[in-house]
Amino acid sequence: MESDGAYSFSLTTFSPSGKLVQIEYALTAVSQGSTSLGIKAKNGVVIATEKKTSSPLIDTKTVEKIVLLTKSIGVVYSGMGPDFRVLVKKGRKVAQSYFRLYNEQIPVAQLVRELASVMQEFTQSGGVRPFGISLLVAGFDETGVHLYQVDPSGSYWPWKASAIGKSMVNAKTFLEKRYNEDTELEDAIHTAILTLKEGFEGQMTEHNIEIGVVDDKGVFRVLKPEQIKDYLQEVE
Repeated sequence: MESDGAYSFSLTTFSPSGKLVQIEYALTAVSQGSTSLGIKAKNGVVIATEKKTSSPLIDTKTVEKIVLLTKSIGVVYSGMGPDFRVLVKKGRKVAQSYFRLYNEQIPVAQLVRELASVMQEFTQSGGVRPFGISLLVAGFDETGVHLYQVDPSGSYWPWKASAIGKSMVNAKTFLEKRYNEDTELEDAIHTAILTLKEGFEGQMTEHNIEIGVVDDKGVFRVLKPEQIKDYLQEVE
């Protein structure tokens, strides 16, 4: 029987062991990306990520890893940045179409499902490749606050806390020990910073991490560097 390697260049052909090997390669691309994580608290969700650039000459103010899809839903990624832009554009279009039709914000689960459908389409078509990113989507709707993870295969799950990227395994282990369902949002931000610190190389500052939060009032916001600096001082 041929090995899985013989099928590694075909996206649409299953290997003898029942795998689509290109999707596994896409997950490898995700695992080489910067660490990102999300924590669901009692009254909100926090997502955080490392924001490291390839050169000190790059203006870090122009680098955004956490972005808004709607005023109450935000997303962060690990993996390939250009792929992320495509999905952000798609997500914003879907959310806007829903708003125009129903005059209300799209539910978080529905937006996640639409993004996952796009990613799944790119595992079942010839001449394309899977998206080389995983997403963590944090948002608020009438059913409460939510945290979802979406993978290159198009799979998605709701999480209480999750991590993706380079230090995913260590970060998840740390979160499993620290997570508490009764955690307040402020404490979740502290836990997010401490979790990022676990696998962080070099000095962590307000300029090389990014944090986004959505509270139970339904507003997603990306924290300013000055706010992150205050939180960093609190956890030291």
